Amino acid sequence: MAASFANGLLAALLPCNCVLCGASGPSLLCPGCHQQFFTIDIARCPVCANPLPPSPLVLPCGRCQAERPAFDATVAAADYALPVDRLVLQLKFARQLALAHLFAGLLADAVQRAAAGQHPRPALLCPVPLGQQRLSERGFNQALEIARPLGKALGIAVHAKLAVRVRDTLAQSSTPHGARHANIAHAFAIPDRAQVEGRHIGLVDDVMSSGQTLQELAATLKRHGAARVTNYVFARTPPNTN
Repeated sequence: MAASFANGLLAALLPCNCVLCGASGPSLLCPGCHQQFFTIDIARCPVCANPLPPSPLVLPCGRCQAERPAFDATVAAADYALPVDRLVLQLKFARQLALAHLFAGLLADAVQRAAAGQHPRPALLCPVPLGQQRLSERGFNQALEIARPLGKALGIAVHAKLAVRVRDTLAQSSTPHGARHANIAHAFAIPDRAQVEGRHIGLVDDVMSSGQTLQELAATLKRHGAARVTNYVFARTPPNTN
């Protein structure tokens, strides 16, 4: 009771500005922006989370049916498009780490909605690892910053070093689409197979664009015995901008 009262008093004395519209309020996201950008149910492919035409049947998209990815499912909180994309850039390049907690809460909401369908919970959450050079430059791994509060919200343990990046790669966003697979190939390793074998692993990242990074990491986990891999991404880049 006392903690709740103190938090309410602090929110009243130190109101936040909505990160999207700037309106004053008790949280980083005002109810209007939350309603507009994060509560609309978009029909998505259950495997890759690309948007689909509305349908009573939940089926994989044509691409995933033709060539099944190494991962089994993807849950996304929003599309990577204006104005949501600005938040991702602020987290990654302006060190607005409070946004990681916001992303985790919104992603947890999306996971809860998806759980009513066909998304069983993983045993562990694994943040997509950064290479040492990029980690040194940035000072933090945004995927890990999202994974920690997401794990608390969902009651799932986070294993920060379940996977490691064994070589630095170019940023996928700056790599031509046709070269992304080669850029990320053989970039990951699993130090302890026993932590993976026979288990459902959840991969956490901020953005899923072409999906090649998550594909490579999921394939690495499957080679080490993972039974299932589900991606949890804050934002999914629409296919026409991949």
